[in-house]
Amino acid sequence: MSGVRQRIERRVFSVNGLSLQEFDLSQPPGDPGLYGPDSVIWRVHGDFTSMLCGGISALLLQMRHPLALAGVWDHSRFRDDMLGRLRRTSQFIAVTTFGNTADAQTLIERVRQIHLRVSGQDRDGTPYAASDPDLLTWVHVAEAHAFLTAHLRYKNPRLSLHDQNQYYAEAARVAAALGARAIPETVTDVADYLQGMRPRLRYDDRTHEVTRILMNAPAPGSGPGARLATRAFLQAGIDLLPAWAQPPAPYALSPLARRAVRAQVMALAAVLRWSIRRSAYSRAMQRMGRDF
Repeated sequence: MSGVRQRIERRVFSVNGLSLQEFDLSQPPGDPGLYGPDSVIWRVHGDFTSMLCGGISALLLQMRHPLALAGVWDHSRFRDDMLGRLRRTSQFIAVTTFGNTADAQTLIERVRQIHLRVSGQDRDGTPYAASDPDLLTWVHVAEAHAFLTAHLRYKNPRLSLHDQNQYYAEAARVAAALGARAIPETVTDVADYLQGMRPRLRYDDRTHEVTRILMNAPAPGSGPGARLATRAFLQAGIDLLPAWAQPPAPYALSPLARRAVRAQVMALAAVLRWSIRRSAYSRAMQRMGRDF
């Protein structure tokens, strides 16, 4: 059974940020990083299954903003390398959440510098800049909301309202370090923010193309099992979107499809939690001398 566990773990690591092998989350001993093991964000970000589903959902929601979409469309290689983009995003989240203090700050500054080079105009002529504080807030809130929604569905539906608010307050630290402003830090404030943003969002042909590319992302490894698992995770990302952000056909999910996807992901989660022994969370806990 250990061989099966290792094969599954290797496939998982091939699609997440740990595969880049740039930062060692297990070193140096005793460095708590930006949050430490008693934080809520370590718990929420520590589950691979819910984070994968939430990350897919976050990208789909972020691309509803025409300026966020324009920045990705003009400056990203996502059309040729969607998995590469997901790996880099995964690395940023893993290191800023679980990494040591110096590595987290290094990666934040790296991303800040990248943002300064990303600017242009959307197809309507509206200027955009990845360093725009309001745009950074949108990207952050869409991401944090998706991660927490996924955690509540697939890991811990009993997470208290106090801890949910604490999660948003903790996650806001990295967003603020990147330059976001007026960041909502409670469940109520996030819900109000998303409602307020709705008139500025849209689903057009470019949004549809991003959705198409993401939903056809290749599976890690070969075989029908890997393809079925990948499809379940991708559909789970759609299912996690707010009702008003659900995509049209052919990506809309029926009630029956939603129930099937949730059951599939819960089953996959059990396998993945059994298989993954060297996650970002476990490496960080090792650094802190904690059992996990």
